[in-house]
Amino acid sequence: MNVEFLFTLLDYGGIAFFAYSGGMLAARKALDPFGAAIVGAVTGMGGGTLRDVLLGQLPVYWVAEPNYLAVAVGGALLGYFTSPWAQAIATRRAALIWADAIGLSVFCVIGAEAGLAAGAHWTIAILTGMMSAAFGGLLRDIIVNDVPLVLREDIYALAAMAGAAAYVAGLALGFNPSAVTLGSAALALILRGCAIRFKWSLPAVRISE
Repeated sequence: MNVEFLFTLLDYGGIAFFAYSGGMLAARKALDPFGAAIVGAVTGMGGGTLRDVLLGQLPVYWVAEPNYLAVAVGGALLGYFTSPWAQAIATRRAALIWADAIGLSVFCVIGAEAGLAAGAHWTIAILTGMMSAAFGGLLRDIIVNDVPLVLREDIYALAAMAGAAAYVAGLALGFNPSAVTLGSAALALILRGCAIRFKWSLPAVRISE
């Protein structure tokens, strides 16, 4: 598979899943469709916007290519209006978390690739991967007044960092770029999925009052 096409596919897919999670959360918070579109767009494109600003890639990607905005708004509204259906087949929160996990697994690789393409050091590429994956969800949760997933005990940012690091390492070792891309995204998704399924978390300091 052509690597450029693969990244374009993952980019649109990641935005759609992140925006979907934002739309579902907006429905849970009883926002209107316009509010859902805003929350979803911020969720889908927030991480990539921060990445481009930090790397000096201006104008940011969705300004240069408005199709991304259309995908984000469409994904947000889809999440918003299918929220009652998701409630019927599982819990809305579970659907939201898994959509977020898929978006995270995609964007950690895309962010790392963007860092390398901009000529950044490999350590910076790993950080841009993690920020691309985590920042949109951080903004989403702040907007609706939730404690952000990235700040909870759950393994979240670490899963994104692992995926980004695997991508950078795989390319440095000369492995096939397409296989590295898919494998790194799968690693992040598996780690995040295990954290969701088996309640993996980092130890937190407990202070008794």
